[in-house]
Amino acid sequence: MSMINKNMRVEKDFLGEKELPIKAYYGIQTLRAVENFPITGYKIHESLIRAFAIVKKAAALANTDVGRLELNKGGAIAEAAQEILDRKWHDHFIVDPIQGGAGTS
Repeated sequence: MSMINKNMRVEKDFLGEKELPIKAYYGIQTLRAVENFPITGYKIHESLIRAFAIVKKAAALANTDVGRLELNKGGAIAEAAQEILDRKWHDHFIVDPIQGGAGTS
């Protein structure tokens, strides 16, 4: 990829290179999943995104409370989960809801 677009960044993996939006909070594997598995054409429903964030935040707080997770890491995870609950990052959940992952992209 010789031309560089200032709104894009280049990421590399074992399959090659891909351009991603510079502000995207996802990476090359997520982009590959979107390209390789356009199953339904839908995005993940907001209620599922929120449910993921609730569980992630609760797990971070609980594991911090019992000493299984360092305070700074638990706090960062809880803060990020709260930002998702505040709808700050919903546009970055771009994978088709039926695509299950498992390293197939």
